[in-house]
Amino acid sequence: MLTLSQLSPAQLRARLDGPGLDLHTGPFVSRIHSNIPLLARSLAKLYGDYPIAEPGGFADFHLRLQQPGGLRRWWRPQVRFDQDGQQPFKPLPVAQASAMFEWMMNWCVANRAHSYLLLHAAVVEKNGRGIILPAPPGSGKSTLCAALVCRGWRLLSDELTLVRHEDGLLVPLPRPVSLKNASIGVIGAFAPDAVFGPLAHGTAKGTVGHIRAPRASIERAHECAAPLAIVFPRWEAGAATRLTPLSKARTFMRVADNAFNYLVLGERGFRTLGALVERCAGHEFVYSRLEEALALFDALVEEGA
Repeated sequence: MLTLSQLSPAQLRARLDGPGLDLHTGPFVSRIHSNIPLLARSLAKLYGDYPIAEPGGFADFHLRLQQPGGLRRWWRPQVRFDQDGQQPFKPLPVAQASAMFEWMMNWCVANRAHSYLLLHAAVVEKNGRGIILPAPPGSGKSTLCAALVCRGWRLLSDELTLVRHEDGLLVPLPRPVSLKNASIGVIGAFAPDAVFGPLAHGTAKGTVGHIRAPRASIERAHECAAPLAIVFPRWEAGAATRLTPLSKARTFMRVADNAFNYLVLGERGFRTLGALVERCAGHEFVYSRLEEALALFDALVEEGA
């Protein structure tokens, strides 16, 4: 299948301006329309290894990110998001278009993909064993996820864990890893070869940047992973690295709090989450040093074997 990198810049812009760019990310196809040059450059840099489909086929999500014409094109230019004819969010400055695209991709999955149990959690895999990292913003989840991925762990997702109902396996949705503020410099120093897309300054979350997902993770997007552990990470300045076991009941309640569609799914969500917690060890994890955190996660996988 053709990848995005095989399109010339002119061909990419023609698709975005015309029939749409049909982009494969994990189990989903998103049809993207945009007239914003910054977004086209960001897609080329961050999504070059992703498969694309020929226009006109089925797409799960239809996204349109457009810069309005008229005076607005020159005075405080904005980007507007449209999904299937609806505009659920206010416009943002056009300089934040690449960040908005990532947020809207997450929003589409979280609000539509109810064929999975959807958790607000990063998920990584090594040696066939997946570790789920649920955590609120500011916890250091994405920083830890990025560090693991830069050291050879497979990226399944930075933001959305997809749990398959029928067998409890974790379905990959590898996309660029989102980093904010100080984490951008931390990972830039930790992994100098990491490729960043354009930084978005002045967002509601501060400065936001994304690093490109490893090609190997994208190429293995069809390979599910078996869950091994659910780890709730929290970064604390100067803290000693420590892993604290959680009871099954406590793990269940905390994961439910981090699920997008647990209530929507009703009994099916309860059964899927219960089966997931039953097969996984639950832990709280506090860290301040990435090298120590990575060593502990390697040990966790080895012990799980």
